[in-house]
Amino acid sequence: MLIVLGCVLAPVSVIAVWTANQISDTNRYVENVAPLIHEPSVQSALTDKISTEINTRLNVAGLTNQAATTLSSRGLTRVGTLLHTFSGQLAGAVSGFIHSQVAKIVASPQVANLWVQVNRTAHAQLVKALSGQGNGAVTISNGQVVLNLGPFITLVKQRLAARGFSIVNNIPAINPTFALFSAKYLVKAQTGYRLINDLKIVLPILALVLLGAGVYVARRHRRALVGAGLGLAASMLLLGIALAIARSIYLNSVPSSVLPANAAAVLYDTLVRFIKDGLRVILVVGLIVAIAAFFTGPSATAVGTRRGIRNGLGWLRSSGESHGLNTGPVGRWVWQYRQALRIATVALFGLIFVFEGRPTVASVIVLAVLLLVVLGLIELIGHPPARGSAEPQVAGPPGT
Repeated sequence: MLIVLGCVLAPVSVIAVWTANQISDTNRYVENVAPLIHEPSVQSALTDKISTEINTRLNVAGLTNQAATTLSSRGLTRVGTLLHTFSGQLAGAVSGFIHSQVAKIVASPQVANLWVQVNRTAHAQLVKALSGQGNGAVTISNGQVVLNLGPFITLVKQRLAARGFSIVNNIPAINPTFALFSAKYLVKAQTGYRLINDLKIVLPILALVLLGAGVYVARRHRRALVGAGLGLAASMLLLGIALAIARSIYLNSVPSSVLPANAAAVLYDTLVRFIKDGLRVILVVGLIVAIAAFFTGPSATAVGTRRGIRNGLGWLRSSGESHGLNTGPVGRWVWQYRQALRIATVALFGLIFVFEGRPTVASVIVLAVLLLVVLGLIELIGHPPARGSAEPQVAGPPGT
């Protein structure tokens, strides 16, 4: 039961740590959202939004018809009629020009840098939104949590004016919004934030304590450790399935008029990528622990595997000795303290993993491989005492 409770708390702990990192660490938050501006779907959604806002404010067709009426009233009837006739085509051409130019500007490094700056500034406002305080760069509008695009509009206007399209200077200051997700999820996030923010340290420690206590009180420690490792891996697999289900629910809840489906998918996948990284790491760690516990056990497969490895290393050692390679006193010392060296090695690699900061699946696998290599070297270097000399003195019964 202790192991089961620990496995149940493990996914909650992953979510808690992710939430804490996103809220308390601005650099981590910015690192999470920064890649979004380089996604074509997000660039396309921003381009459409900004272009629509500019075209709406310009109203090229209305200005053209107004100019045509003015010309006609001054006796230039033919020119006015001609201008009025082609007002739609002219508006379409201007709209296409604006859209193409905005697309280039949105894909530029300047907008990428502005995206980072806006999100860095908005991070404090996101904290306020999650804690239910005030408004700012991240606000709630029409049931959606939105990011204000005023700074992007300003940059686009400046760039268009610099390219000779000075008519955009007539557009007053505007601050449209870009939907991020439904506000109903913010309410849920606020409730969870208040709870998880208080338990972000307690939950991981409690999960580890429960797992460790479950292994300790079990009659068969090794079998319990195998179960704990597999249970931990299974809980991470369930978390991955839950994220996939949540993704489907989120995409179905976002109207295409608010955010295109491909942009919404990229937004969700980017925001939860650190959760996925964390669950993959824990899943691999659980499997490694389970495998290690199994192959140190008394089963025929485990015993046969260990015997094969020892025989192989013994053959290598014998081959080296036959060619004059002998570890001498070092080998005898390693053999004498081999058990302590194994424990110290495992503990050292465990500490490296714990204090690595942000482990990845690759780093976990590398650490596991290096651990096996070091344990193999201990077995290879260790040289048992010669029979009939040191061995009887150390291990022989009294009177021999």
